[in-house]
Amino acid sequence: MSTLTDNSMTNHHAQGVLYQIGEVLHVWHERYRTRRELTHWTARDLQDVGLSWSDIAYEADKPFWRA
Repeated sequence: MSTLTDNSMTNHHAQGVLYQIGEVLHVWHERYRTRRELTHWTARDLQDVGLSWSDIAYEADKPFWRA
């Protein structure tokens, strides 16, 4: 006689994995959005936060998956 039931064979971790995937996608989207936003800053904005155009170019050229 089998002791396995439909419930015991259910993957209870799927919801957690889907949540983690969603979180990663959210972080990637935010990186992409903020890096593109930096390219529209003025020289004054950059001076206020202590960044140069080369800093912005370096950051904007990174792929979204790289921190």
